[in-house]
Amino acid sequence: MLCVTLAACAYKPDIQQGNMVTQDKLAQLKTGMDKRQVLFIMGSPMLTDPFHQNRWDYYYSLTPGRDATVRYGATLYFENDRLSRIETRGDIPPAEYPEKTAQ
Repeated sequence: MLCVTLAACAYKPDIQQGNMVTQDKLAQLKTGMDKRQVLFIMGSPMLTDPFHQNRWDYYYSLTPGRDATVRYGATLYFENDRLSRIETRGDIPPAEYPEKTAQ
């Protein structure tokens, strides 16, 4: 009985994967930016496809302990090495550190 109780109370760490994508970062992006400028703002993309070099995928996943997994991301498209459009998935948070945006 004690083993079952202790197993239920075991610590489960938060698991983060991917690139942190925020509304603040996406707001800095403007169509027409070159890939170098986008890299400076967003960092290296999580996924790069050698067959679609004009598409960069940024994906983020957080599993906080025993809670449900949160997933969101953005796909950036380029034409002639310039940012042409942005598609987002999931509920992207306003900032990487919410306390920075608290008023």
